[in-house]
Amino acid sequence: MTSVLVVDAANVVGSVPDGWWKDRAGAARRLHERLLVGDTSYDVIVLVLEGGAKAGVRAGRDQHVRTVHAPRDGDSAIIAEVAAACEKGDSVVLISADHVLRGRCEGLGARAMSPSWLLDQV
Repeated sequence: MTSVLVVDAANVVGSVPDGWWKDRAGAARRLHERLLVGDTSYDVIVLVLEGGAKAGVRAGRDQHVRTVHAPRDGDSAIIAEVAAACEKGDSVVLISADHVLRGRCEGLGARAMSPSWLLDQV
């Protein structure tokens, strides 16, 4: 079984009031870099980017981090990633503080953790 961490990048970046709104692409790039070097136990980390943040990291795989550019809204892309991983039988954890999104993903079989939990890990 593969362990998959799905990261709601907008939600994680938005959890720290460090001026991210002035440079969404840069904030996404910094989060991506932290995920690349962070000491986590996950086989795959899926980083979902939307809007202006997509300019900060190219879509595709870098080591164990796979970056997804949401074609529309981030929530739809996150739900699709969680659903696909759960259907394969993977162990899935979602990182988001969005209670509606967390509930939908938990209904698919994922566990949910807070952005602060992730930031403490990386």
